[in-house]
Amino acid sequence: MNAEIAIIGGTGVYDSDAFENVQEVEIETPFGKPSDKILIGDFEGRKVAFLPRHGRGHVYSPTNLPYRANIYALKKLGVSRIISIAAVGSLKKEVKPLDIVIPDQIFDRTKHRKDTFFEDVVVHVGMAEPFCSEMRDVAIRTLDELGLSYHPNGTYVCIEGPQFSTKAESNVYRQLGFDIIGMTALPEAKLAREAEMCYLTIATVTDYDVWKDEPVDVKTVLENAAKNEENVKKILRKLIPAIPDRRECECGDALKFAITTSPDKITDEAKEKLGIFLDKYL
Repeated sequence: MNAEIAIIGGTGVYDSDAFENVQEVEIETPFGKPSDKILIGDFEGRKVAFLPRHGRGHVYSPTNLPYRANIYALKKLGVSRIISIAAVGSLKKEVKPLDIVIPDQIFDRTKHRKDTFFEDVVVHVGMAEPFCSEMRDVAIRTLDELGLSYHPNGTYVCIEGPQFSTKAESNVYRQLGFDIIGMTALPEAKLAREAEMCYLTIATVTDYDVWKDEPVDVKTVLENAAKNEENVKKILRKLIPAIPDRRECECGDALKFAITTSPDKITDEAKEKLGIFLDKYL
C-alpha cells in the first residue's frame, strides 16, 4: 500500500476521525526498523502515511531516533512529501508559546547522529534551502486562511539533546539570530533531501527556552504541546488537500548532479542497498 504524503509527529497529532481506510504496515529497511509501524489511510482525499517519530509511548530520544530507517521506509511507500510536526522553544520575545513557526533555515548543533544514506557512495546534495519552498508557500497560505498566530520564516537551531540548553548556550543562540530551538529537524531534513522528498516543518512553540529566566521542564513542554495539537490538526485538514498533485519544486531532482562517484566504482552491494535513491541516475 502506497502513500504520497507523510506526517511525522507525536501520537497526539494523529486524528483517527480524519483518516479512513486505515492500514498499519511494518517496513524493513537496510538501516533497521523505523520508529514504529506506519499507518496509511485516506485523509481529506489524499493517501497519507503517519509515523510517530518517537514511537508509540515515546520510546526514542532525539539522538537515538532511527532517522535513516524512517525516511527510507517512507520512500519505500512512495512518499514524495513529508510534513514534520515539531515542538520547539522560542529564542525571541515576539515568538510566543503556542505560536506556529514555518522555518526556512536550520543550523546544525547535533554531534552524534548518522546524517547521510551515502556512506558507500560520494553524494553532495544541496542544502542551501533545507525546506521545500513549494510546501512552505502552501503552509503559509493555510495559516493565513485559518487566522492562527504564526511566523512565516525563521531559523531552527537543532541541538543534540536530550538535555535542554544552558543559559549560556541559549543566549549565544539568540546573539546568532536564531529564532527557535529543537532536537529533531536534523538529520530528517538532510535525509529527506537525499531521498529527493519535499520536507516541511510545522514548528509549534511550547516555551521560551531558558534565556527568559523562566523554567523549562517536561511538564510545561507537554502541556503546551497538547494545546498546540488541536491547531495542528486544523492546519493538516486544510493544508493536505491544498498541496498540488504535481511537484514544481527542485526537491525531486536533488541527486541529479550530486552523485560524484563513477558508476563503475559503485559496488553491487551499494547499488542494492541504495538503489531506491540511485537507480534513476545509474
